[in-house]
Amino acid sequence: MCTLYDRLIEYSGSDYYGFHMPGHKRQMNMMGAAAPYEIDITEIDGFDDLHHADGILEEAQARAARVYHADETHFLINGSSVGILSAVIGVTNRGDTVLVARNCHKSVYHAIEMNGLNPVYLSPGVNPSVQFNTEVSAKDVRSALGRVPGIRAVIIVSPTYDGVVSDVEAISEAVHEKGIPLIVDEAHGAHFGFHPYFPENSNQAGADIVIHSLHKTLPSLTQTALLHMNGGLVRREKVRRYLHMLQSSSPSYVLMASIDSCVDLLENQREELFDPYTERLEKLRTRLAGLRRLRLEETACYDRSKLVVSAGDTGLTGRELYRVLSDRYHLQLEMAAGTYVLAMTSVGDTNEGMERLLTALEEIDSMTGTAALSDQMPYSGKCGAADGETIRQNSGLIYDIPCLPRPDVVYNSFDIEEMKKSWQTAVLPWQDSVGRVAAEYAYLYPPGKPLIVPGERVSQEAADVLQWYYEKGFSVEGIKREGCIEVLMHG
Repeated sequence: MCTLYDRLIEYSGSDYYGFHMPGHKRQMNMMGAAAPYEIDITEIDGFDDLHHADGILEEAQARAARVYHADETHFLINGSSVGILSAVIGVTNRGDTVLVARNCHKSVYHAIEMNGLNPVYLSPGVNPSVQFNTEVSAKDVRSALGRVPGIRAVIIVSPTYDGVVSDVEAISEAVHEKGIPLIVDEAHGAHFGFHPYFPENSNQAGADIVIHSLHKTLPSLTQTALLHMNGGLVRREKVRRYLHMLQSSSPSYVLMASIDSCVDLLENQREELFDPYTERLEKLRTRLAGLRRLRLEETACYDRSKLVVSAGDTGLTGRELYRVLSDRYHLQLEMAAGTYVLAMTSVGDTNEGMERLLTALEEIDSMTGTAALSDQMPYSGKCGAADGETIRQNSGLIYDIPCLPRPDVVYNSFDIEEMKKSWQTAVLPWQDSVGRVAAEYAYLYPPGKPLIVPGERVSQEAADVLQWYYEKGFSVEGIKREGCIEVLMHG
């Protein structure tokens, strides 16, 4: 039997090039070449304890805070998700009301459910000229804070999985006018603030808690992240307590060493890393902007490390474009959506890798009969999906759907489990569930932003989105039965 380790070693020796996380892009010269088994230890003398740091780990976290312009920073070895859970639960009491951007990661919803919070949703913008949600506006934040009394915290994501950046400084000002904290899920922006090509990070923009996934866009191992705290609005001891509860009691020294090594690079070699990378990236983006049939998508405020390539008028779906790039060119992208693909770049990318991507996209752009070409190749690789977009098939435009259906919140998600004990529920096909209150999540992963949350009434547009993705073979997660969702039969 072939083990997972064997498969990983085999894949690492292949010619597949990754435009996906982790950001080290398997460039071991950036991280140190020691095999994990050689440096894998536990809390022994001289190596400190993450949960009671007073030595080398305390110093390492203090350096990370200095490098990221934070008051206080903590190493996360369970990914950004544990930071988000600890942040949301740590700044609220059970039953509090929170203002939440509806395009947040599923871990935000899990925190809401765990602490029995009352979410008020803030919808991000929609621009018909691009195929994903745009930013959350400070004006909408201020309006919601004025309209809804008793909000105890605000939670947003910037940049998004697709690279959209919100004006965190203006949002911070609006939130602080109410004397409450702003939590920013900046998991995809760990590279912000280290080169003028990219925006400042949210610590510099006034956020109270910021979470960064180092592994997504920087040379650090998967599952490594940071939680930063700033100012006096956060009950820091309570956040620390939840970090101790939710993180492993046996934290990996391999992962913590990876975090520290990454921070060391940022402190001492940032120009050496970022100058050539941004030059390569801008050259690539300039060339891709000249494509005739494919199209490079972005918004006005954008993380330019992300490459969202629309299939345009090639006749391909995003999934087919993803498949051609993988099977014909051995380029493994981060995600396939309905009409576009997402390529993630980082300081770990090489000239050769970027040239391969450019050559592949220029060849596809110049081809005729590209759809027929894709039909000759069996599909391989993962099939993630974005939240929604204008959907096209060979027959042309089918219908338009917004990037994220606007929710009709009926009950808090934490109430649903109790309701299920006394109320009748049923597992219904998407279309039969319209008008019912959902009793479970439904989301596409990646990116992990729920289309339906327990307690929301299932809308026709949400059912249409999920049905379309299901019929096209995308994996809808969070549900008990494929093509269906559990709903309350009352309410």
